[in-house]
Formats: sequence, C-alpha cells, structure tokens
Amino acid sequence: MWKRLRPNRGNLIVWQWLLLVACFALWYVLTSPSILPPFYFDDPDKAAFLFGEPQKVLVRIWEWFTGGEIWLHLWVTLVETVLAFVIGTVSGLGVGLWLALAPMASALSDPYIKAANSMPRVILAPIFGVWFGLGIWSKVALGVTLVFFIVFFNVYQGVKEVSPVVLANARMLGANRKQLLRHVYLPSATSWVFSSLHTSVGLAFVGSVVGEYLGSASGVGYLILQAEGTFDINTVFAGILVLTAFALLLDALVGFAEKRLMKWQPRAADIEKL
Repeated sequence: MWKRLRPNRGNLIVWQWLLLVACFALWYVLTSPSILPPFYFDDPDKAAFLFGEPQKVLVRIWEWFTGGEIWLHLWVTLVETVLAFVIGTVSGLGVGLWLALAPMASALSDPYIKAANSMPRVILAPIFGVWFGLGIWSKVALGVTLVFFIVFFNVYQGVKEVSPVVLANARMLGANRKQLLRHVYLPSATSWVFSSLHTSVGLAFVGSVVGEYLGSASGVGYLILQAEGTFDINTVFAGILVLTAFALLLDALVGFAEKRLMKWQPRAADIEKL
C-alpha cells in the first residue's frame, strides 16, 4: 500500500500539488497567532504584517481576476516579456552562429562581449527609459539584454561542440557550407538553445518587472510597486504569485515546443531501454 503512495512517475503531479498545499498550510500556520502564536515577535500580528497571510493573498488574486483589474496590467507585462524573449532569443541565436562560424570576428569581439556580459544590465534601465520613454520598449530593451547573452553563449558553445568526426564525414559526403549549417551546426546548437530558453523566460520577466519598477503607469510590476508604497504586503505577494504562475506557463510552452522540435534527440528513458 505504501509503495503505491510513494512518489513515482504516475503520481508525481499529485505529490507536487500536495507539496504546494503543504507550503501554503505552513505559511498560514506561521502567520496566524490564533493557531501558533509566533514566539519570535513581541507583537503577534507582526508576522502577518511582514510575511502576509495566504488566505488574504488568494482573495486578492481572486478579486483581481474577477473584477478585471489585473487584465490590462498582466497583458502589458506579458507583451513586454514575450517581445524581450523573442527578440533576445533570435538575436542571440543569430550572433552566436555568426561568431562561432567566423573565428576572426569572434577573436576581435571577444573582449567586448565579455565586458558587456559582465556589466550589471539592471543599471541600463534608466538609460533605456531616456532613450525609449516609459512605454513598453524600454522594458523590452532591458529584457533583451538579459536574454541575449544566455542564448548567445549557449549557441556559441553548441556550435563549438560539434564533433569534428561528424563535420569530416559531412564534408566527405559533399556537404557545402549551407548544408553543414542546416544539418550539422543548427541541430547541435538547438539542444543548447532550448536548455537556455527555460532560464531566459524568467530573465525576460525580470527585465519587464524591473523596468516597470523604475518607471511605468501599468504592468504587474507597477501594481507591486504601488502596494509596496502603502505597505500592503498581501498585494505584493499576490503580484509575485501571479508573475510566477505565468512564468511557469511560458516555461511549459517552451517545454512543449522543445518536445515537438527535438523528437530526433533520444530521451533518457529510451536510452535506458537499450
């Protein structure tokens, strides 16, 4: 009986939901003086003030969606995130392929790329605000700088990791440069790209929200900033949970695309059967 209840591939989703419920239950207990008086604060209500109350956070999220208040702000943040994600991914893929296949250009640009990557890109947000205004494009620009380097370095490394034996065999069979790019370099880089896209989704959200913090009139980051100004911790946590949920949704879409486009790649389960 116990073996059936233990976590396995068949009931993994159930256990994941149970873990989420357990986290919310622990949060509720630690912030509810009537259940477990917090001994670490002089004022029993201070825990709820600092860490919020899960039931109020969930009620706030419900009010947002049923009242329609969240939709415009969420749409703005999602548009900024998707644009930053797409532009950063495409530009990182293109530049990564180009420099990986052009050794001289790669050697010339290497110190500048490393310098740009080491720069804390968040400090560029005010500059983008001056250049592009307080609309969505300043947030998109910040998100692109965060996504670009993740994709770029993964593509660059993926092309460099192509087996010399595979390249030699392809050339022996008469493959030209375009055929090598399509049938050898791109498949090699694709697996590296998808491994970076899961991280890039979160960074695109970071760029959008940070940009909204520094100057905007809409977006979920704007709602969180307004709530922080009035010490409304429950609304802050509500905004964080909404952003997290939609980041997971976008990550799931990337995972779905990965499964469709990477059918040629053997899975671990298939390898174990061999």
